[in-house]
Formats: sequence, C-alpha cells, structure tokens
Amino acid sequence: MTPSRRALFAAALGTGAGVAATAVGLSPAAAAPTADWQLRWSPSARDVGLRAFETLEDDRANSHPAAKPHIFAEGDNFRFTMHTVDRDTSDDRQRHEVTGLRTGNSFLTWQRGQTWRVTYRMFLPSTLKATTSFTHIMQMKQPGAGSAPIVVQSLRRVDGKQTIELKIFDDDILIGRTDLAPLHDKWTDVDFQIKIGDGSSGSVRWILKSGGTTVIDKSKTGIDTFLADRVRPKWGIYRSLGDTSGSLQNTYMLLTGMRGYQLV
Repeated sequence: MTPSRRALFAAALGTGAGVAATAVGLSPAAAAPTADWQLRWSPSARDVGLRAFETLEDDRANSHPAAKPHIFAEGDNFRFTMHTVDRDTSDDRQRHEVTGLRTGNSFLTWQRGQTWRVTYRMFLPSTLKATTSFTHIMQMKQPGAGSAPIVVQSLRRVDGKQTIELKIFDDDILIGRTDLAPLHDKWTDVDFQIKIGDGSSGSVRWILKSGGTTVIDKSKTGIDTFLADRVRPKWGIYRSLGDTSGSLQNTYMLLTGMRGYQLV
C-alpha cells in the first residue's frame, strides 16, 4: 500500500492524525500542532498602576475615606490594605478588590469554551489570617451585581487551623487545601488555570509554590465553571465580619509579576 493510501486507510478507521502521520513518516506534532499558552496580559505596577485592571472596588461605601486609597501600586507591587473599620456596601463584610485584565484601553474577556491561566506572586503577612467565616483573596465571577462566585481562593479556619483553599463555590467542591501558616510573611507563587465550561465541561488546576518547592498542585475536571455572559477574575481582600476566632486585624496583601495566558 502506498504512503498516501495508508494515511487514508488510517483516517477511515478513525485512528487520528497522529497515527496517520506516523504511517507516512511524519511526526504527530508536525501533522497536528498542539495547543500552547499565549501570553495576553503582563502589567507592570510601576508603569501602568491600577490601569492593569478592568475595574476598581476601593471602599465602595466610603466608610474610611481618610485611608484612601486602599488599593494602589507600590513600586513593582499592587497593594491591598484593609482596616478593621472598613465596610463594604453590605456592612457585614469588607471588600477592596480589583477585577479583570486590562490591556491599553480594552480588557480581555474570558468566554465559555476558552481556557485561561493566571500566574503571580503574592505576599500574605501574618496579620492576614484565616477566619471562621469567609475571607476570599481571589475569585472567578460573572460580571454584574448579585451573582455568586464561581471559584474562590480563600483563607479558612478548619478545626481551628489556618488554611488556604480553592473551592468551586456554588457546589461547595473543594479542589485543594493546605496549611496557611508556612506561607505567612513570604512570597508564594500562584498558578491558576480554568477551562470555562457549562455543566460538567469545565476544569481547574491550582498550584502554589514557596521557595521553589511545590506546596500544593490540585486539579478537578467535570465541573461547572460558567454562569452566564463571561468569567472575570478578581483579586483583593473580601472578608466577612462574622469571624469568631478573633482573627480580624489591620492587614494588607501584595501581588506582583501578574501574567495572563490563553490556551490557543
């Protein structure tokens, strides 16, 4: 059988491009280019400041104007400062957050069927403690008021112990959880990946590294990661005042080296 007929025969059997390519002496990669991460967002806090983000939610209730801004660029870092007196428009909680990935005069939209990845370094001081009620430091949400989070990265007390975790919010699916205390007062590398999908077509992966050592690397497939419209990431400190562990203090968080990639 000639090489061209072997390729047609393989295709007819449904054996795929890789097998057909091997039959005609080509590598599978040459016949079917693989997807790769394309860098789409790499803001410098020093150069663009808060224009790195789509929107800014800094003391929306104007509860502590003397301390504004609570979110600002500090050298190469984005700083989120939270005081115990700060209140959000719902006065049982606090919120200073940024949303979205801005590039120039536009912003990136994360759509159903797409796969996105954000990497960055975060500094969590020991004053930013896990709580018995919610303390979120990253969220994936549908834009607009009133929608619940899709994914949350949170600082949570579990049996009295401080932890950092990632959950699918609506279905309360725990992706991963690890001790928070060893990550306090040092830089931690975050790698978060999300395939945006309805029903069971979504997936996430969450990696934390400290000092070059992988602290946690967890993933989950077959999950719902889409509500409507689009998905938009948020970063900052968003916490409930309902903590019963005495963990709420004046605190802050630093983020730097933020990068956004799309799988193409």
